[in-house]
Formats: sequence, structure tokens, C-alpha cells
Amino acid sequence: MAKINVNELTKEQIEKARNCKTAEELVALAKAEGFEMTREEAEAYMAELSDVELEDEALKQAAGGLYGGCPGNCGDNRCPDRLH
Repeated sequence: MAKINVNELTKEQIEKARNCKTAEELVALAKAEGFEMTREEAEAYMAELSDVELEDEALKQAAGGLYGGCPGNCGDNRCPDRLH
């Protein structure tokens, strides 16, 4: 089994890891994906993920309502004209 290099993980693998509720689930997922992970590594990774989620939420709040939607209400959150 290979050690995990997070830069080589797919978006799907990262999403599966984020959905794990316990370190044991994450270790089992890693093994199923062909990776080696200790419980301690899983716990550290889960703590890191919880920090990232908080940072994402803080980013949304700091964006002042521009995050995820067009302020001109065109309905397209990928709108190139972010300042109608």
C-alpha cells in the first residue's frame, strides 16, 4: 500500500474522506482506495478538514454576499460580470 499524497487525490476521493464521521471510517476508506493510513493520521486529517470548513464559512461571510451568486441577480453564480 502507498502513503497518501493529498496532491494526487481526486475530487471524489477527497469528498468521500470529508464524508467520514470517524477516524476508523477514514482509515477503512483509505485502505479500500489502496492507501496506508494510521488512526493518528486519520485523526489529524479530520481535524485539518474541520479547520478548512470553518475557513470556507468565514470566507463566505467575508465576501459580503458576493460568494456563490451574482449581485446583479442574473442567477448565474459563474457570472463574469460580478459588478452589474
